[in-house]
Amino acid sequence: MESAATPLFLSVEDYLRFEADSPVRHDYIGGRIHAMSGTSVRHNVIALNLATAFLSHLRGGPCQAYMADVKVRLAVNREDIFYYPDVMVACGDVRPEEHYLRDPTLIVEVLSPSTENIDRREKLLNYTLIPTLNEYVLVAQDTREITLHRRAEQWRPVVVTAAGAPVEFCAIKLTVPLEQIYEGLA
Repeated sequence: MESAATPLFLSVEDYLRFEADSPVRHDYIGGRIHAMSGTSVRHNVIALNLATAFLSHLRGGPCQAYMADVKVRLAVNREDIFYYPDVMVACGDVRPEEHYLRDPTLIVEVLSPSTENIDRREKLLNYTLIPTLNEYVLVAQDTREITLHRRAEQWRPVVVTAAGAPVEFCAIKLTVPLEQIYEGLA
C-alpha cells in the first residue's frame, strides 16, 4: 500500500533510512515499497515456536536464527529486493548487515491470507535464486500443513500434514514434530 506522501521510487539507501524510522514494515522490490499488514496471534505463535526450536538446536554452533524484523536482501534481474521472512537461519561465515542478511540457509514464511499467493509464487521463485539457500518452508496458519522446498530436491514441494508427523529441516539437521510447530493453538 503506497500513500501519496511516499515516493514512487526509492534508492536502497533511502529505503533503509525510511524503514528505520517507519512504524510499518515495507518490502522493497526494485525501488518500490509495499506496506506489510500486521500478523495474527496464530501467525506469531507459529513463528515463535519455530524460532525457539531453531535457536535451541543451533545454540553453540555455526548457525544463527533470526526472526521477523531482519530482512533478506537479494537481487533479481539487477533489481534489489528486500523481504521480511518470518524466520531465517544463516550458517557459516555470514556477516549480516545491520538490518538484513544476504546469505540465509533456511527461510520460513508463515502464510497469511493477504500474502499466501506472493509467498507461494513470487518469493519461491526469488528465494531459490539465493545461492546459499537450501530450504524454503511455508507454514499454513489455519490448517496444520507444512510445505518444504529444498534445493537438493530441485525445489519440488514436500507437504507434511499428518498429526505427530516429523518435519525435517534438512538445512539445519533438525526434526520437529508437526504438533510442536502448532503448540499453543486450538
